[in-house]
Amino acid sequence: MTSPACAAPARRWWILATVSLTQLLVVLDGTIVNVALPSAQAHLGLSDTARQWVVTAYALAFGAFLLLGGRVADFWGRRRTFVLGLALFGAGSTLGGIAQTGAELLVARGAQGVAAVVAAALVGKDAMKDAAAGEHAPVLHVG
Repeated sequence: MTSPACAAPARRWWILATVSLTQLLVVLDGTIVNVALPSAQAHLGLSDTARQWVVTAYALAFGAFLLLGGRVADFWGRRRTFVLGLALFGAGSTLGGIAQTGAELLVARGAQGVAAVVAAALVGKDAMKDAAAGEHAPVLHVG
């Protein structure tokens, strides 16, 4: 049987791995779409302008809702917000994968950007410490 003192460091490593993989997913999704864009443009009949919006929709939604994602994490708790963000990100990815029109793809990419903010809200100055201790962050981190 593992003692509680040994369980906390092991839990921190799992939290670190999960948060790191999520950050990789968020950053990678912002750029990897460029690989699939030529075939998506051909299959969905996108113009060059619409093709650029596929990339921009994600970045714009991510940037626009970044502060709100942190506030949601403060209000609901980081763990709940993180799980919600991952679920929404998966749903947005699925919608993007089954998109039949350019508009559907743009909406899905925007949804992915918002969901990425919610999932990334877990990462903060003391996120690992607070998450391992089961605590919530204060409303505002300064310093």
